[in-house]
Amino acid sequence: MVTAAQPLSVLPRPRADAVRHLGPNWYAAVMGTAIVATAGAALPVRVPGLRPLCAAFWALSLVLLAALLLARALHWRHHRDRARAHLLDPATAPFYGCLAMALLAVGGGALTVGRDWIGVDAAVALDAVLFTAGTVVALTAAVAVPYLMAVRHRVTASQATPVWLLPLVAPMVSAALGPLLVPYLPAGQPRQTLLFACLALFGLSLLATFVMLPLVFGRLVTGGPPPLALTPALFLVLGPLGQSTTAAGKFAEVAPGVVPGPDGRAPGGLGGLGGLAVLYGVPVMGFALLWLCLATAHVARARRHGMGFTMTWWAFTFPVGTCVTGAAALARPTGLVAFDVLACALYLVLVAAWGVVAGHTARGLLSGALLAAPRPAPAGPRRGTGRTTSGAVR
Repeated sequence: MVTAAQPLSVLPRPRADAVRHLGPNWYAAVMGTAIVATAGAALPVRVPGLRPLCAAFWALSLVLLAALLLARALHWRHHRDRARAHLLDPATAPFYGCLAMALLAVGGGALTVGRDWIGVDAAVALDAVLFTAGTVVALTAAVAVPYLMAVRHRVTASQATPVWLLPLVAPMVSAALGPLLVPYLPAGQPRQTLLFACLALFGLSLLATFVMLPLVFGRLVTGGPPPLALTPALFLVLGPLGQSTTAAGKFAEVAPGVVPGPDGRAPGGLGGLGGLAVLYGVPVMGFALLWLCLATAHVARARRHGMGFTMTWWAFTFPVGTCVTGAAALARPTGLVAFDVLACALYLVLVAAWGVVAGHTARGLLSGALLAAPRPAPAGPRRGTGRTTSGAVR
């Protein structure tokens, strides 16, 4: 049996066996790296040298995505039993939303900063492919995972965790990044169709999140703190909040000249959408800051109780990054310096979190600990301090 301390070099059949316990949660590393690039490009201030650095982060996310797609293909080919087990595991299945968001994040980054390195035409083509694939996977996960939870997983409200939000947030990422492609489509029906499709994805994800979020909040208040290893997952709630604010801002930017106004002329473009984006985004960002403080307090408590590193720490990256882009989207139309400061402060938090989590992940890969078989859970964990050993966490 392989232990957590064994390096990958001593594993039998290293190419195949090394990925036996590789779950879909690993796509969170791609998401967390890509958001460093796109959030940095969205900042309302210009820092010398920041854009080339963002392009480098995007290139790294592209490499990570390609490597993970290959590793997951090997996983499905050589360890189909584990792959099926992941789909039937209520702790792991929601992470298939991360696959969609990884595809979308890298595609959006191509048009945001990647074009500086690969050119506009290649960036548009790459984004079109990844956006299409990511949206298809997002819609599939948004339907399939809740269906499996209802008919196969048979979960209860007391088991609710923020991880359940992942497949529901994925369409919101499509909604926020789809408008980037609108200017590159032919004028008229093609642009309008994509914009309205993104609006539909926005509504789909937002309403589904509004249904699921009370379960998560209620479980947290009435059921006590989550297990130590899952405590960082509380940051996942920031994802739909920041991403929906970002999407609303993108709609307001793209709509003029694409959708006819009330008088039938194109320049009008959903006239009040800019105001609605602000009226929606400001209260939502307020709640996001409240949740950020609450989640931070829980993480600080978990650290005092001995919380160690797991892959759930990647929840400190992408969700925070969406709040950066959300704050930046509010800074432009309002002109408030407060949103400029908020976006910059959250970006510093994002970069620091990425550095810590990426360092731990690299060390875990080199030692083989992160790809080893999960250890058995300790007997009788105390309320709120138990450790989960699901493959989704490792």
